[in-house]
Amino acid sequence: MDCIFCSIIKGSIPSQKVYEDEAVYAFKDINPMAPVHVLIVPKKHIASINEVNADNSGVIAHIYEVAAKLAAELGVAESGYRVVSNCGADAGQTVFHLHFHLLGGKALRTEMC
Repeated sequence: MDCIFCSIIKGSIPSQKVYEDEAVYAFKDINPMAPVHVLIVPKKHIASINEVNADNSGVIAHIYEVAAKLAAELGVAESGYRVVSNCGADAGQTVFHLHFHLLGGKALRTEMC
């Protein structure tokens, strides 16, 4: 398997890590769309939301816990932030390793929300 996020998690590709624990890894997006733009990924490879099941769904709740913690640490919890995960090519998923974008630090467009 040739997954860029798996390589980042292993340390084969450098990243600006902001958080890591036994289940997830979070790092700054290399092409930020907001002043705060962090990717939060499960360490176990899950290609997309379509592969979430009873055996691995616990990591999704944990990712949201980490998102809230990071939003507070990065100073966007009070002003507001967005957590986004795209599923499939038509939705804009370009890396097929489940990941969540934490975006904040400015007023975000709301056309799609």
